[in-house]
Amino acid sequence: MSSTFTVNALFAGKPQPLGPRGAPSSIVKSAVDSLTVHIDCTEEDEQANKRLHGGPEKVLHQFNPTNYLTLRKHFPEGDFSSGSIGENISVDGMDDATVYIGDIWKFGDVELQVSAPRAPCNKISQRFDIPNLDRFVGERGITGWYYRVVKTGKINVGDPVTLLHREDNTVNVHTLMQCAHTKTDSALADMLAKLDVLDDEWREKCRKISNKANSGNR
Repeated sequence: MSSTFTVNALFAGKPQPLGPRGAPSSIVKSAVDSLTVHIDCTEEDEQANKRLHGGPEKVLHQFNPTNYLTLRKHFPEGDFSSGSIGENISVDGMDDATVYIGDIWKFGDVELQVSAPRAPCNKISQRFDIPNLDRFVGERGITGWYYRVVKTGKINVGDPVTLLHREDNTVNVHTLMQCAHTKTDSALADMLAKLDVLDDEWREKCRKISNKANSGNR
């Protein structure tokens, strides 16, 4: 497998007040030249709510930059630009339909494994002051994805990005999000609930979808 992509941009942020209640959030990030990646965090990026963000299964978030074209088309009032939805990594050519759960990607010297989609929350809507924007992002399956760390080190802007490994039985990030939103494909949900490389939280979500769909068919 050869290097076919390049790190276009990296972003990091610190907690700051967001929304009408001023709840702390790190969704607002700034461009940085590099990220120092540890097994459960980066030195440059901090999470405000560590129950929902960060930790060993959500160390880094990547978002396809072309998804901003979709957001601008449907919400022209929004100030959308690379990094503004809270991602850490931006790479042209990698998207929710071509990146699979369990993929191991090499960014320079760092190795990362796709652990789960991002579950869009209302911080996205508050960030852009657009009601239900988070719902739109989820329903369209343009959420981006989280990584767990396989090999620590430093990622730099301009580093090559290489796919090292892909699971035999898995799905792309977009398919998983569609399953989570439609809640009708019990067979797929059941398969995902047993997918070891998917993080525990999402496997439990899929198990509940499968159980609910099967109970509705009885």
